[in-house]
Amino acid sequence: MPRLKDTYKAEIIPAMMQKFSYKNIMQVPKLEKVVINMGMGDIKDNPKGLDSALEELSIISGQKPVVTVARHSVANFKVREGMKIGAKVTLRGDRMYEFVDKLISIAIPRVRDFRGLSPKSFDGRGNFAMGFKEQLVFPEIDYDKVEKVRGMDIIIVTTANTDEEARELLSFMGMPFKK
Repeated sequence: MPRLKDTYKAEIIPAMMQKFSYKNIMQVPKLEKVVINMGMGDIKDNPKGLDSALEELSIISGQKPVVTVARHSVANFKVREGMKIGAKVTLRGDRMYEFVDKLISIAIPRVRDFRGLSPKSFDGRGNFAMGFKEQLVFPEIDYDKVEKVRGMDIIIVTTANTDEEARELLSFMGMPFKK
């Protein structure tokens, strides 16, 4: 069992039940899925960059990414409908807990000039979105093999009904929010 999942069951559930006075253990919010999205705007100029980005995303997540394609043509960006423009991975279950644990304990502390995550990054339904400017904060990525520094978006989807519940859940897990 992943370390974060064990902590969730042993410590976070009782703390959440006490704080929000839930009557049933099933009311306690939990992590549903984590989506990692990497958009690649330069792919039309360098098609080989897609392979390296897919490789890096699979190393980070431990799962094979899905290539995303443009749904609409956008003339200003020189994008045609059906062009490959990015990659994404959806993590669930034990892989999700291991990734969130790695994100909180290793990747976020390695971000330069980090002052805490914005507590305003919730969407109103208990989901949290954050972004990284470079994939080098993950320890699996070898700095010498990186062709281009790319950013990524990470969306943490919870079963919480409100942002306050989701913020408290992620705070108990160790997510460093600004005060």
